[in-house]
Amino acid sequence: MEDYQNILFPYAYNILGSSEDAKDAIQEILVKYHAKRRDHIENDTGYLVKSVINQSINIKKSRQRRQSGSIWLPEPVATERTDATIDRSAIISYSILVLLEKLSAKERAVFILKEAFDYSHKEIGDVLDLSLENSRKLLSRAKNKLGSLDSSIPIKPSPVSEIYMSNYIDSIKNGDVKKLEKMLSEEIAVAADGGGEIKVVRELTQGIRDALKLLLFVFKTYQKQQTIKISQMNHQPALLFYENGVLVNCQVFEVEQNKIKKIYTQLAPKKLNSLTGTI
Repeated sequence: MEDYQNILFPYAYNILGSSEDAKDAIQEILVKYHAKRRDHIENDTGYLVKSVINQSINIKKSRQRRQSGSIWLPEPVATERTDATIDRSAIISYSILVLLEKLSAKERAVFILKEAFDYSHKEIGDVLDLSLENSRKLLSRAKNKLGSLDSSIPIKPSPVSEIYMSNYIDSIKNGDVKKLEKMLSEEIAVAADGGGEIKVVRELTQGIRDALKLLLFVFKTYQKQQTIKISQMNHQPALLFYENGVLVNCQVFEVEQNKIKKIYTQLAPKKLNSLTGTI
């Protein structure tokens, strides 16, 4: 059963953007799978992949209907190391996951299967019970919603060195505005998700001036006494912040041509559970 979980997790997680929801979807399908007669199933892996994908779509539809208008960010997954329990190479980038919230659940599934798993439209049709024409239409609609600018973001970005991130941390600690200005894009955006449990200073801040003020204020007020660890989440550079040994904040960075374009701040305790809780 564990081998199946390893294979199925990236499909469920990429559609849902949540480790916990992904595990729930997989568990439910595996329980049903082991409880039924399987004589008619020719390809067990294919059957389970199809079942988990469609279960994840149903969960995503339900969650999208309930979701409030506040900032919602995905649950980050550590990808800096290999892990026998998850095929981390199949996890898509955090920036792409954020953008995929613009799509319907089925559009999202088609986009992921085509762009991340390299499925043909025939294979997508078989999984989602769609015609070739409908599969192509859903992919085209998804790409139109994402826009030409957004579609330039890679599924798995190029790695950013620890030295780069160390320089960023030093600049924040020293309040070095000039150095930070060279590292930040003029159009930088900083988004924060408290999950309704943690009060954030601002959910969304755009532009280099406002972002600088926010980042320096947050560091001075909250992060100065915290332990900071450089990590990698969804193939993107990240900083983990620990307070009294407990993980309280995960910042994921989108970096392009040595400029920080986005900082996604995940503060929701439930969405930090899948990461290491203490140091």
